[in-house]
Amino acid sequence: MQPDPTQREAKHSCGLFGIFGHQNAAVLTQMGLFAQQHRGQESAGACTTDGTTIKRVTGLGLVNDVLNRAAIESLANPVGIGHVRYSTTGGTCSENAQPLMFSYAGGQVAIAHNGNLINAALLRRQYEDHGHIFQTSSDTEVIIQLLAKPSHQAKSNPLVHVLNHLQGAYSLLLLFPDRMIAVRDPLGFRPLCLGRMGNGAMVVASETCALDIVDATYVRDIERGEILTITRDGMDSKRFGGEGNGRGAACIFEQIYFADPSSNIFGENVHLVRERMGRALAREAPVEADLVVPIPNCARCAAIGYSHESGQPLGRGFTTSHYAGRSFIMPDAASRAEAVKFKLRVIRDVVRGKRLIVVEDSVVRGTTTRGKIGALREAGATEIHLRVASPPIRHGCYFGIDFPDESKLVATNRSLEEIAKFLEVDSLHYLSVDGMLGCVKMPRDQYCTACFTGDYAVEVREPFDKFALERRQLRMFT
Repeated sequence: MQPDPTQREAKHSCGLFGIFGHQNAAVLTQMGLFAQQHRGQESAGACTTDGTTIKRVTGLGLVNDVLNRAAIESLANPVGIGHVRYSTTGGTCSENAQPLMFSYAGGQVAIAHNGNLINAALLRRQYEDHGHIFQTSSDTEVIIQLLAKPSHQAKSNPLVHVLNHLQGAYSLLLLFPDRMIAVRDPLGFRPLCLGRMGNGAMVVASETCALDIVDATYVRDIERGEILTITRDGMDSKRFGGEGNGRGAACIFEQIYFADPSSNIFGENVHLVRERMGRALAREAPVEADLVVPIPNCARCAAIGYSHESGQPLGRGFTTSHYAGRSFIMPDAASRAEAVKFKLRVIRDVVRGKRLIVVEDSVVRGTTTRGKIGALREAGATEIHLRVASPPIRHGCYFGIDFPDESKLVATNRSLEEIAKFLEVDSLHYLSVDGMLGCVKMPRDQYCTACFTGDYAVEVREPFDKFALERRQLRMFT
């Protein structure tokens, strides 16, 4: 029996890494992906080239399992791109593992994508109606189908023409035998940065933590609407789509939850942003208590800020297993529940008899948070005051962080009091939108806050079904 793709849990985006001009490109790609494993745990892969032929290794699982020693040896080349995947369109199957690789009239090409194309289903339907055959249920393949179209190949710059067909969020790495190309969409939804190694090799990654692990120096972010081509002759930058449009859409949820605290994204350090959000939360919602307790791990930065601003001591109410994975991005409900169970254990002697301020980074469906609160109650906490270092999530995301539909979000159509009752806490406060945006340095019109405000930078003109491509594929095999 095939799984129902609509029943999957909330998901996240992916991680990219590319390197040009290093004899150990395959090893460094594996390291760069390992540093970004938090961005995706479903599949991993890499493609490399010697200037003539592209090689590919992909598979389901973690980076170190897929890109093992034998895989790295088979990929020994000076140029490569890699990907860790968390599916936002298309299911968890080996066919969807990236980088995807194809051969067409223009030769070989490999592609790795972080984001979500909101017009992928429409484009795919149009191309299938004209006889195109798709090998995956990933929206990423649509890009290659567009690139391979003969009339697009006849354009003076085929890639620019193709990118101007796309709607939504996309940070891309494309690998051709003779070049590596980095692309960031005109609104800049997802982070993408450029670094340089001591030998002159150029590195592109979703987060700067990947630059750090390979000892690359940060150069700059790939800019919104930029196509950066790297060859043996150097680098060439071109612009496309929306030039001169001042609106940006950097995903604020990257700062709240997804990116690694050691990374600098959108021009500032993630840990420091989260700490400022915790401070702002303490100013907005003070409460008398004995201890400030962060849950889960990624709320630790905000809890530090809350503790410093409020003057109340920071405590450790949970011990954390480093082997259970990130529960928020587990591929199904059962895996997510098991991950939470094994990941967090209450330190009973710390919380027993205490009034707790529990700091969360975000609350999506609420069931996981309620389980954590219940564990603290069972351990003897006398009061629990939940403070969330982001606003209520009331709207779906269509741009690469795959929240469930709005009916499954705990904050949709519920008052603050109703949410507090559902979560079984004594008091509840979310950071305000103004408070959140006051903690980041870019102007507010440079961020996407649609999951909180419903203000979408790209108009979604018809109801969007993230799983339409997968359903089409399932029907083919049932």
